[in-house]
Amino acid sequence: MLEHSPDVAAAVAVDKGTPLPPAAAPEKVDFVRARSQRIGIGGIVAIVWLAFVLVAAIVIPMIVKNPSDPGLLAGRGLFKVSGHPLGGDAAGNDMLLQLAKGARSSLIVAIGAVALGLALGGTFGLIAGYRRGRIDTILTSFFNILLAIPQFVLAVALVSVLANDSISKQGIPQPVGSGRRLFILVVALGIVSTPILARITRANTLQWAQREFVMAARAQGATDRRVMIREVLPNVMPAMFSIALLGVAVAMVAEGGLSILGVGVHLPGVSWGSLIAGGRNSLQSQPALVFEPIVCLFLTVLSLNYLGDVVRARFDVRESVL
Repeated sequence: MLEHSPDVAAAVAVDKGTPLPPAAAPEKVDFVRARSQRIGIGGIVAIVWLAFVLVAAIVIPMIVKNPSDPGLLAGRGLFKVSGHPLGGDAAGNDMLLQLAKGARSSLIVAIGAVALGLALGGTFGLIAGYRRGRIDTILTSFFNILLAIPQFVLAVALVSVLANDSISKQGIPQPVGSGRRLFILVVALGIVSTPILARITRANTLQWAQREFVMAARAQGATDRRVMIREVLPNVMPAMFSIALLGVAVAMVAEGGLSILGVGVHLPGVSWGSLIAGGRNSLQSQPALVFEPIVCLFLTVLSLNYLGDVVRARFDVRESVL
C-alpha cells in the first residue's frame, strides 16, 4: 500500500533511475493571484469618483466665484442661469461652488479624524496585541468602556464641550471660528473612532505576533519595538487600511449628522452636512438644494465602502495563498 502513495512512488522511481514527470504548473494559484490583482470596473469607477471629488474640492473654488448680485442666483434651480449649471441657494450662492467647498470641509474632517484615530488606535492596539498580559487587559478595558458609549452621543458631547463659545472681558459671547470648529470636529470624531480601530489592530496583531518570522526575530535578539515596527506592523497595515477607508465614510456621515443637529460646521464654513441642514427649509420649493449634497455624500460613501471591501478581499486572498 505504501508504494501507491506519491512520495513513495517518487522515491522508488529515483532509485530505479526512472525520470520523474514534470511537475504540474500551479495554474490555479496563479489564477487566484491574477484575480486578486484586479479591482474590477466598480473599483475603477470608485477611484475615478473620489479623484474627481478631490480635484473639484481644490480647483472649483479657484475658478468659480459667486455673482456680485446675490439676486441673480437666489432661489434659481438647475440650468436656469448661464454659467451656473446647479443654480443657487436662498442666499444667492452658487451651488457648484458650495458643493466644492463642502467637499473640502467634509474630506478634511473625515480624513483628519480617521488619521487621528488610526494613529492613536493603531498604536494602542499594536501594543496591546503584542504585549498581552496586564497592558492588554488595561487597554482593552478602556476600549470597551468607550465602545459602550453610543458613538454619536459621544461625538455630540465632545463637540458641544470643546466648541463652547468663549466669553470676552465685556461679557459678550465669542463664537468659535470655522477653522477651529473643523479642528474640534476632527479631534472629536478621531476620539470616537479610536477604540474601533484599536480593536481591529489588536485582533490582527494577536494573529501575526505568533508567526514564525516574528519568533525568529525575537530569537535573534531584536527588541520588542523593532519587532512591532519592522515585522508585525507591515502585515497588520492592510487590515488597518481597509477599516480606515470604511472609517472615512462613517466619519463623513457622522459629520453630516452633527451639522444637521447644529453642532457641526457653521457659517462661514460649509460642508455637505451643513448644506443639507440649510436646505431643509427650501425642500418643497427647491429640493435640489438638499438632494445635490445628499447625492454627493452617497456616492462618496459608497465608493469608500467599495474600495474598503476591495482592499479586504485582496488581503484575504493573500492570506489564503500563504
